Amino acid sequence: MLRNFYLTLFLQVFYISFAQNDPLVTVDTLEQQSWVNAKYEAMSIEERVGQLFMVSAASNQNKTATDKILQLINEHHIGGVIFSKGGPGRQAKLTNAYQKASKTPLMIGMDAEWGLAMRLDSTYAFPWNMTLGAIQDNSIVKDVGRQIGKHAKRLGVHINFAPDIDININPKNPIIGNRSFGEDKSNVSGKGIAFLKGMESMGVLSSGKHFPGHGDTAADSHHSLPYLDFTKERLDSIELYPYKELIKEGLSSVMVAHLDIPSLEKRDGFPSSLSKSIITNVLKNELGFKGLVFTDALNMKAVSEFAPEGEVELSAFMAGNDMLLMPVNVLNAKEKILKAYKRGEITEERLSESVKKILMAKYKAGLSNYEPVEVDNLYEDLNTIEDDLIYERAIENAITVLKNRFSLLPIKKLEKKKIAYISFGEESGQHFANTLLKYGDVTEIEAKDILSYKEQLKEFNTVIIGLHKSDESPWKSHKFSQNELFWLQEISRMRTSNTILAVFTKPYALLDVVNFETIDAVIVGYQNSKLAQEKTAQAIFGAIGAKGRLPVSANWVFPVNSGTDIPAISRLGYSIPESVGLDSKRLAAVDSLMRIGIDSMMYPGAQVLIAKNGKVVYNKNFGKPTYNSADSISDNHIYDLASLTKILGTLPMIMKMEEEAKIRLNDTFQDMIPDYKDSELKNVTVLKALSHYGRLPSWIAFYVNTLDKNRKPSMEFYKSFPTEDYSIKVSDGLYLANVYQDSIYNRIGRQELKSNRYRYSDVAYYVFKKFIEETYGNSLDTLVDNFLYKSLGATHTGYNPIESFEKDKIVPSEEDNYFRYQTVQGYVHDMGAAMQGGVGGHAGLFSNANDVAKIMQMYLQGGYYGGERFLDKRTVEKFNKCYFCDKDVRRGVGFDKPQLKEKGPTCGCVSRKSFGHSGFTGTYTWADPEEELVYVFLSNRTYPSMRNNLLVKSGLRTRIQQAIYDSIIN
Repeated sequence: MLRNFYLTLFLQVFYISFAQNDPLVTVDTLEQQSWVNAKYEAMSIEERVGQLFMVSAASNQNKTATDKILQLINEHHIGGVIFSKGGPGRQAKLTNAYQKASKTPLMIGMDAEWGLAMRLDSTYAFPWNMTLGAIQDNSIVKDVGRQIGKHAKRLGVHINFAPDIDININPKNPIIGNRSFGEDKSNVSGKGIAFLKGMESMGVLSSGKHFPGHGDTAADSHHSLPYLDFTKERLDSIELYPYKELIKEGLSSVMVAHLDIPSLEKRDGFPSSLSKSIITNVLKNELGFKGLVFTDALNMKAVSEFAPEGEVELSAFMAGNDMLLMPVNVLNAKEKILKAYKRGEITEERLSESVKKILMAKYKAGLSNYEPVEVDNLYEDLNTIEDDLIYERAIENAITVLKNRFSLLPIKKLEKKKIAYISFGEESGQHFANTLLKYGDVTEIEAKDILSYKEQLKEFNTVIIGLHKSDESPWKSHKFSQNELFWLQEISRMRTSNTILAVFTKPYALLDVVNFETIDAVIVGYQNSKLAQEKTAQAIFGAIGAKGRLPVSANWVFPVNSGTDIPAISRLGYSIPESVGLDSKRLAAVDSLMRIGIDSMMYPGAQVLIAKNGKVVYNKNFGKPTYNSADSISDNHIYDLASLTKILGTLPMIMKMEEEAKIRLNDTFQDMIPDYKDSELKNVTVLKALSHYGRLPSWIAFYVNTLDKNRKPSMEFYKSFPTEDYSIKVSDGLYLANVYQDSIYNRIGRQELKSNRYRYSDVAYYVFKKFIEETYGNSLDTLVDNFLYKSLGATHTGYNPIESFEKDKIVPSEEDNYFRYQTVQGYVHDMGAAMQGGVGGHAGLFSNANDVAKIMQMYLQGGYYGGERFLDKRTVEKFNKCYFCDKDVRRGVGFDKPQLKEKGPTCGCVSRKSFGHSGFTGTYTWADPEEELVYVFLSNRTYPSMRNNLLVKSGLRTRIQQAIYDSIIN
C-alpha cells in the first residue's frame, strides 16, 4: 500500500511537470488519473508490456508491410507508431486504420524537426535549426515550433521528436550539424525552450534529444557507436546544460542517444541508451526529469548489434527508458520483458511507472477523446499562407552579415556600380540572380578557369559570389570545391573590384576559406531555398536589414555569435500579400479582371504590380506583346508609358529645379521662353500649367502639317536616312529636318488661350522640356537618367529604348497607318514626342512595372529611396497639393489627384493624399500615402490601333484599383 501511495504521488508530480507549460491543456487531475488507472487496470500483463513499444511505419510501404503493423496492434497491443517516409494523405488513412484497430489509442510519433517535410512529401519545410539559431528574437522560433505543432496535430501526430538540443561543437559531426541550434549553450537552450513552448501550445508533445549530447561527435550512431571522451564536469557544463533548462520549462520527453561515454558509464563500449547510470542516475535522479524517456531508434547499428534480438530492448527498459523506439523484433523483445517480469527482475511498480507515464502522455495529447484524422482539405491545411509568413520572418531574421568592409552592404550609389554575379556550387542560384536583377544591372558571369573569369571581370567594380549547395536535406555537402576556393581568392584579389561572398549553406563552408583579407563582405543565408536566395539579395541591396548572429564558429575570423547589423535603406522589397495586410484570395479578383481584359481584346498583354508598405506583393504579367506573338509578357518587357512620362520623367526635373531655385511655381512661360513675350501664353504660370488650369490647348497635331497630299511624310521635311540637316530620328527610316524644332515652338507661341480654364494639356510639357534642357545644357533624357534612374536602379527605364534594349523586349504600341506607316516598336507612340527625337516632356519614356514602382515609391517616401534623398519631403508635398480644388480642378502640380465628384481617374476608394497619372497607350500608376500603396498597370491597348477604346470604356484599371482596396484586411 505504501509503495502504491508513493507511486501515485510520483505520477501526480510527473503530470504537473508534464503539463505546467501547456496553456491549451487544462486537465482535471482526478479525471486524468481516473482515465489512466482505468486503462491500466483493464490491461493484461501482455497488453501493458505492449505499451512500451513504438514501432516504425511508413505510408510509402506496400500492403504487406502495413499489415504487419496491424498485426502488432491487434496481437501485441503496441503503444505507438512512429511514421517515416510517405505522404500526408496516405499517412492519415493509415493512422485512422491503426487507431481503429487498437484497443488503447496509439501514440503517433514523427521525427519532424523542421516540419512534416522532414519525412513526408507535399508538406511544409521550415528552416533548419542552425538557421533558427542565427535569429535573435526567440519569439520567431516559438512561432515556428507552434506551426510545426499545428501541422503535427492536424495529421494526428501526438509527439514530435524535437527539438534537437545537441550543442554542435564539432564541425565534422556527420549527423547533427544543421539539426542543431548551434554551439552556444545559452542560445541552444533559449531556442529549444521557445520551440517546445510553441509546439506544446498546439497540444503536441516535445522531446529533447539526443541525451546526453550528440553535438561533439565525429561518428554517426546509425552506423557505429560515437565516443565521447569528456569529463563529467565538461558534460555537466556543456552537453547537459540545455536539458537542465528545458526540464525546468516542462519538457515532455527525452530521447536517449546511443553513445559511448566513459565518464558516465564505466563499462567499456556500453551504449548510453542501455545505461542505468546515465538514464536513471543522471537523467532522472540528478536532473530530476519526470517526463517520458525514449530510446533513440533501437534498429541503429550503434546499439542493435550490441546484444541479441530482444536483449537490447530488455536492457533499455531495465536502464530506465519508458518507451522503446523502433525495436528490431517486437515479438522477441516483448517475450524477453515478459519473462523478466515473471522472474521478478521487473517489478510491477517499475512496469506500472512506465506504462502509466505513457498513458498520461496519451491523455495529455488528447487521446482520451480520440477522433480520426479528417482527410478532406489535409493538403491545404498543411500548406498555408500562415506557414509562408512564419517561414519568411524566420529567414529574414536569420540572415547574417559577418564582414562589411567600407560599409559595402547594403549596396548604395548604384549609378557608380558595375556589378557581376558568379554562381559557385552544384545547385542553382537563379532565384538569387533574378532578385539581384530587380535592383540593378547585374551581369551573370560563367567561366571554367580563372583566366577567363579575370578577363570577363575587368569591367566590373563589384563582384557578388554566391555559394549554392543542396537544400534537399541538412546532411548534404556544404563545402567549396578546390577550384572554387582558388577562384574565390584570385577574384577577390582583383584590385579593380569589391567582392561580396553570399553563402547559401551551413556556415561551416567558411572553414575552408584560407584568407578573408581581400573579401570585402560576407553574408550568410544558411539555406539555398528560393526564399533564402531572394531575401539575401534583398538584404544586399537594403530592401530589408540583416541582424542575424552566427550560431557556430565558422572560421577563426568568425567565431560563434559573430555578426553585424546592416540597416534597410528603403528600397522596395518583395513578399506575399498577407505580409502587408492584403488578402491573396481577394486579390485573385485582379487576375480575373485581367483575364477579362485579355479575352475582351482590350489589350494584347499587360503588367500589373501592387506594392504596400514598401513591399511588392503582386507582380504579374498577362497576355503577349501582340495578339499573334509566340512569347508571353515577362517582367523584362517594357512598355511605352505615354503621359506617365510627365510625372516620371519631366516632373522630377522640375521639382529638382524648384529646389535649386532655377524655377518657381509663379514663373511664367515668358520667363522660361523669352520669345513668348508677345504670345497669349506669356502669363501662364508654371503652377497653372502643371495643374492644367492654364487654358492651354489639349494637344497640337504637329505631324499633320508635315504630310504630303497623299498623307505620307513629305520629302520636304523628312529623309529616309540621316544627314547633317535631317538628324532627328522619328522611326526606322524616317528622319525629320532639324529646323522643324523651331517650328514646333513657334506654333506653340501662336496658340490662343481657351475659354474653359480647366483643360488637360500636353502643350506645357514642350515648354518645360525646352527650359530644362537649356537650363542644364543637356537633353532631358540624359538629365533625368543621371539624376534619378541610374541611382534608383531603374535599369529598364529610359527614352528611345531601341538604342539600348533588345527589340523583342519592347512591346509594340501600334500599327501606324497615318504617319509613320510601320509597326511602332522601340519608338515613342506619341507623334509630337517622336518629332522631338523620341524625347518629349509629355511622352517618350519606356519602362516596366517594377521600375515605375520604384519611382512612385520614392515619391511615397517623400523623395527618399535606396539610402539617397532625391527630393526634399516638402517639395513632394508642395507638388502633391491641389491648389485649385475650389475651382473644381482636382489636379495637383503635375500629379493627377482623385476626383472631386462622382467620376474621375480613380476607383473613388483612395485617399485625398493619393496621386498618380494615366497614359494614352493604356498605362496607369497611382500611389496612396495613407495606405502606403503603389499600383502600376501597363498595357498596349493601342495595339494594333489606338482607336481601340475598350480599356478606357470598361474602367478596368480603376476596377482593379477597387479590387486592391477591397483586399485590404480589416
